[in-house]
Amino acid sequence: MPLYRGSVVHLRARMDAGTLVDEMSKSFFHEVGHRPSPAERGSWKSSLDVLTGDLLDAGLGDVEVLLEHRLPLTSKRADVILCGVHPKTAQPQVLVVELKQWSKARMLDSADDVCVLEGFGERLHPLAQVQSYCEYLQDFTAALDSQDVALGGVAYLHNADDDSIRDLWQLQPAGDVRMFTGQRRGEFLAYLKSTLAPASGAATADALLGSAIRPSKQLLAVAAEEVQRQEQFVLLDEQRLAYSLVLRAVERARTANAKEAVIVTGGPGSGKSVIALALMGELSRQGRSVVHATGSAAFTKTLRKVAGARAPRVQKLFKFFNDFIAADKNGLDVIIADEAHRIRESSSNRYTPAALRSGRPQVEELIDAARVPVFLLDEHQVVRPGELGTVADIEAAAVRAGIGHRVIRLDGQFRAGGSRAYEHWVLRLLGLEPGGPIPWEGDDRFDLHVAPAPSAIEQSLREKLEDGYGARIAAGYSWPWGEPQADGTLPADVVIGDWAKPWNNKKDTTHGDAPGTAFWASDPRGFGQVGCVYTAQGFEYDYAGVIFGEDLVWRDDRWVAQPSKSHDNQVKRGSPDEFDRAVRNTYKVLLTRGMRGATLYSTDAETQRMFERLIA
Repeated sequence: MPLYRGSVVHLRARMDAGTLVDEMSKSFFHEVGHRPSPAERGSWKSSLDVLTGDLLDAGLGDVEVLLEHRLPLTSKRADVILCGVHPKTAQPQVLVVELKQWSKARMLDSADDVCVLEGFGERLHPLAQVQSYCEYLQDFTAALDSQDVALGGVAYLHNADDDSIRDLWQLQPAGDVRMFTGQRRGEFLAYLKSTLAPASGAATADALLGSAIRPSKQLLAVAAEEVQRQEQFVLLDEQRLAYSLVLRAVERARTANAKEAVIVTGGPGSGKSVIALALMGELSRQGRSVVHATGSAAFTKTLRKVAGARAPRVQKLFKFFNDFIAADKNGLDVIIADEAHRIRESSSNRYTPAALRSGRPQVEELIDAARVPVFLLDEHQVVRPGELGTVADIEAAAVRAGIGHRVIRLDGQFRAGGSRAYEHWVLRLLGLEPGGPIPWEGDDRFDLHVAPAPSAIEQSLREKLEDGYGARIAAGYSWPWGEPQADGTLPADVVIGDWAKPWNNKKDTTHGDAPGTAFWASDPRGFGQVGCVYTAQGFEYDYAGVIFGEDLVWRDDRWVAQPSKSHDNQVKRGSPDEFDRAVRNTYKVLLTRGMRGATLYSTDAETQRMFERLIA
């Protein structure tokens, strides 16, 4: 949805009255929860003044304009979308416009689509940005998946002249995407006239805004195609920037013998694993030696199964962090350490041969294993003592190794329907951001509920399953976990009143009707069991049911972590502070698995009352 919609004439009148930016700011605050920065307000005023003037000069006052339009199921926004009809075909026409106030920029050496903006550093090339926005809109908007609707894109650098950005012309546009500078204003007006008729675009805007949104391409459903030479994901903004900078680092490692670590950090659903798989596909196509590694058995085994469904040899590309104890130094071109917050202090365990027990930190082994080690992580997903995958840990290891490193922060949100409001609500709820819990004010992109009992969660999620959605129930580790029974059943260990369910299967292989432990989140039969953080982490499903146990309870005005109520023996071995951090992060993981909605329940009466106060 846009922050503001209106015809060009309507917007220009609001601009002249001095009210447009204020009205956009109110919409921004309502949706995001904070006010836009003065710089952002200034950017809106300056760029929209230029664009509306150009559109009026082109005779396109009736074209419909969507300002700061949010892309489906993400928090990313296109600056402007123009909706109208094509002057020759009279068919609906949609034009994505990215407005840049850049005055001087150059291409980054050895990079195809990354440029350096004077005074601000590396940025994705405007053509690449608008092209990816067009592809993403077409990929997720049913109304645009038609031969009857034309879609194009423009990057308009209205403060620049051709010479001040002369390097940027090296990137050739793909498809119906163009770039103009202020110097080429006449060409820009001619392009607008050739693309949009001087007629109302309200019907086109209605169709776009009312369009069905096709479901997200689930990571695991297309992993096989991604590493088997098919482009399945559209990378946006920082995702594309991270992808391109890794490819640049790989090329520099080859030509300049320069080793570099790349650290990509972002919250759940920001696209870290999408970047990982896109890199796997491209680097494989280039013939580079590349492997994917994680510290999560469930995540790695599922990727092996899905990605290697048609080509079992592909499974060898998916490793564990502790597989690199004896790896040759720089033996790989690239190692992609996904879920890097699961990196442990050491790779050694009781099964490690004595000859391999070096005592070296695991992060150093990963850095040494490849010319370009890539780390993708979310620091709020550390759920066990001994997990040391933070940005600071990895930066320090890179410094010790004497290699360069760069950090890329992803600020987009692709899980929870792109709802930043829900992401912010969860962090406040669990005290992972300051300020304390806040009431849930609602968001059309995400359904949040509190249930009176776990049976109500199960019933509501069964209805979602019947409607074709994915759904799972997960819980804190507050119940014992028995062994699979000889008769093919699992013990119903999670008991709450007269409701009882088994934990997910401990075994790697199917047991009775329960899938192997690694496939609880992806196999439809997983709905019959309750998952824990170790089987849910790294995965996503449409609707999440989350049961809080007594390992984390609300007392008066604060959370109280209770190790005595936990059955996670590894986490209980940590200090009280380590347990507190781990248990909060555990529930943060569980609360952010759902792409469309979540339902909460706590076995503790005071905590349940707090949920009921916050969630109307």
